Amino acid sequence: MRIDIISALPNILSGPLDQSIIKRAAANDIVEIHVHDLRDFTTDKHRQVDDYPYGGGAGMVLTPEPIFSCIGHLQEQALERGHPIDEIIYLSPDGEKLDQGIANALSLKNHIVLLAGHYKGVDQRVRDRLITREISIGDYVLSGGELPALVLVDALIRLLPGAIGDATSALSDSFQDELLDAPSYTRPAVFDGMEVPAVLRSGDHKAVAEWRESERLKKTQHRRPDLLDRQD
Repeated sequence: MRIDIISALPNILSGPLDQSIIKRAAANDIVEIHVHDLRDFTTDKHRQVDDYPYGGGAGMVLTPEPIFSCIGHLQEQALERGHPIDEIIYLSPDGEKLDQGIANALSLKNHIVLLAGHYKGVDQRVRDRLITREISIGDYVLSGGELPALVLVDALIRLLPGAIGDATSALSDSFQDELLDAPSYTRPAVFDGMEVPAVLRSGDHKAVAEWRESERLKKTQHRRPDLLDRQD
């Protein structure tokens, strides 16, 4: 199995990936893990990977260009090897909740890519165009997606044949206002034919607020209706 992890702060990953079961599995060629620094795929001298969100608001958003460049590079490499990428997973608080069933299914894949978000998340166009699956490790917010990526990596690797001494052990293992976040966009206004919604560029703060609230409600109703039930 091959796992590629994309991060704006790759040093967070280096220690845990060089320990315990993950280190042994890599040393025994059970898993191949590659960490990619998102800043290596920037084109400006400051190696900037984030920008202010359209429509205002707190926090910074990871821009689309370096992410598209990095994933495009990985896709080309995978095709050259004759084994296309099976899943491109974004670690996000509003993804599907990680459970053992998801871990079991992903452990059967040959090649997955994990995108660790940071700051206020990633430009929505990355999620629309590139991401095949979004996974959360719980209903809480961390500083970035590096720790969730490590959680997922650990959950997968221990299921791989030969990763742990007792193979049967792995088989026997047992939001503030209850709404998900609205899509986020940053510069450029148009990227690869995809355009930021006009309302976010209008300067009308009331309209932006109403749009975001509507999008949050729609996303919550679609992805996590159980959160709405908690409001009753």
